Amino acid sequence: MAKLLLVEDNEMNSDMLSRRLQRKGYDVVLAVDGEQGVALAGSETPDLILMDMSLPVLDGWEATKQLKATRETASIPVIALTAFCMAGDHQKAMEAGCDDYETKPIEFARLLAKIESLLEKRVSP
Repeated sequence: MAKLLLVEDNEMNSDMLSRRLQRKGYDVVLAVDGEQGVALAGSETPDLILMDMSLPVLDGWEATKQLKATRETASIPVIALTAFCMAGDHQKAMEAGCDDYETKPIEFARLLAKIESLLEKRVSP
């Protein structure tokens, strides 16, 4: 069972998404801000991180940069979750180190496909 770290400060979004992912067989660890997300990524070693970009304490952009700059967490795929869908945001997420990008409201089937694709790439070199 793959372990996912969901970094999301909106309790309703976090609850809804984590329950749907658990029903699909994923083990889901929750963080409510970027700082907690970085800490849990180090201690829980998830297989993939779903990172909201608008977070308190440490935003998702900076949290992702820190994760990608740390040897222990650099290889963990990160999918940016954001309500921002302005031109340049996708590029900004990639520059921060995200491996993929999903806009809110989340289209669950599309997000699942992205998760599965990144997990497959991580397993097969």
